[in-house]
Amino acid sequence: MSVRQRKFAVRLQYLLVLCVVGDVIAGFFVDLPYPYWVGWIAIVGVIVIALARRGSVSREIAAAPPAAREIAPPVTGRWSALNSPADKVPSHGTHGYGQTYAIDIVAEPEGKERPAFAWSWPIARGNEAFPAFGAPLLAVADATVVHAEDGQRDHLSRNSLVALVYLMIVEAIVRTLGGARRIVGNHIVLDLGEGTYAMYAHVQRGSLGVRAGDKVRAGQTMARCGNSGNSTEPHVHFQLMDGPDLDTARGVPFRWRGVGVPAGGETFTVGEEAVPVA
Repeated sequence: MSVRQRKFAVRLQYLLVLCVVGDVIAGFFVDLPYPYWVGWIAIVGVIVIALARRGSVSREIAAAPPAAREIAPPVTGRWSALNSPADKVPSHGTHGYGQTYAIDIVAEPEGKERPAFAWSWPIARGNEAFPAFGAPLLAVADATVVHAEDGQRDHLSRNSLVALVYLMIVEAIVRTLGGARRIVGNHIVLDLGEGTYAMYAHVQRGSLGVRAGDKVRAGQTMARCGNSGNSTEPHVHFQLMDGPDLDTARGVPFRWRGVGVPAGGETFTVGEEAVPVA
């Protein structure tokens, strides 16, 4: 599927989602001027397009598996991995937004425990309770900043049963309507050269030290870890892609120098030295 075809599929799918949401909302207030089953046409269309997009990427990967690119880790300190491509591909259950080989990591510093998932209480926690919040995000290579934004708020955690259900059923739908930037929240995209781009999601509001067009050095602090976008708790979501547009990019495998690709639940530690913002 070409980039143009991908873009068309994304826009058509978005339009159909809008139709579904509009149909549901309107149905609460007025009698719709068409039979009930007509509303299912858009729902079926969304599903068909999603399956077609997934199948297209899967076939491309099977036909020509992309080579992993070795880069520096995006953080320092002690962390553990979640949703790792070492366990499954696509790691987040979707190829959308270039997430095929994406990874989530949470800070696990010695002497400070990360709050556990709550089945009942508390429903939500403040971000300061999580050691990842405010952690420096480092450039993984010498690169050029393509996109950088940090205007979206850092919301409370969604790591309880009630909050997680709200995130998956209500918030996720609203964010989907807002497009890719509402899903990934505040984010940075770097051009690493050779057709490879790095994306850092869920960046902390107001923490950016770089902007589009800046040149960064490997290990340079660019921003801080936050909890913006479609996120359950402060964590680093990192991925490599073959283009800067999240709607059309394909995922690219990575290997962190000295770490590799940590599997889900695996703890790893990287050096504490970070290059300050120039």
